[in-house]
Amino acid sequence: MKLGIIIGSIRDGRKGEAVGRWVEAGTRRHTTDDVEFEMIDLRGFDVPLLTSGTHPMAADRRYESEAVRAWGRAVDACDGFVFVTPEYNHGLPGGFKNAVDSIGPEWMGKTVAFVSYGSAGGVRAVEQWRQSVANFRMVDVRAQVTLSIFTDFADDGEVASDDRLEGDLDATVDELVSMTAVLHAGREADPDADGGR
Repeated sequence: MKLGIIIGSIRDGRKGEAVGRWVEAGTRRHTTDDVEFEMIDLRGFDVPLLTSGTHPMAADRRYESEAVRAWGRAVDACDGFVFVTPEYNHGLPGGFKNAVDSIGPEWMGKTVAFVSYGSAGGVRAVEQWRQSVANFRMVDVRAQVTLSIFTDFADDGEVASDDRLEGDLDATVDELVSMTAVLHAGREADPDADGGR
């Protein structure tokens, strides 16, 4: 199984890279011969605003933009995800939401966990993400990691990890791996499920 760690912020000076590195380091404790993690940085794809008249679920993965097709291939190659998401103005980040909306079947029936950050730990963004990913029949794990931009980052910008945060990350990744294994086994038994992935 491959699990993608998606850095969802595309802003200059973002904390997302530091959070992504911290998550990636933590996932090494969960990597086995059967489970691998891959960093996917949304900023590197330059996904344009969704303006296509063709609904992404009807595009059959043949999107007008090569940037969107490349993004779709990266997502399609994974069985589940960790969304590293900021919270902007009590909500989810627009660039990340646009990228999620720009593709369709690549998300269907997969798992997702959340590592969020913001003034209130990013919890409101995660609440909105849970509503959005339900439309793709994604299975969102209950455990999550929340990082305060005031108390959980060191002066150098890195995550100021401690036992609580490490425990939260381990619980979240454990739950993601377990649920992905269940869904992956079901997908292998019925390859035509969830859009024929």
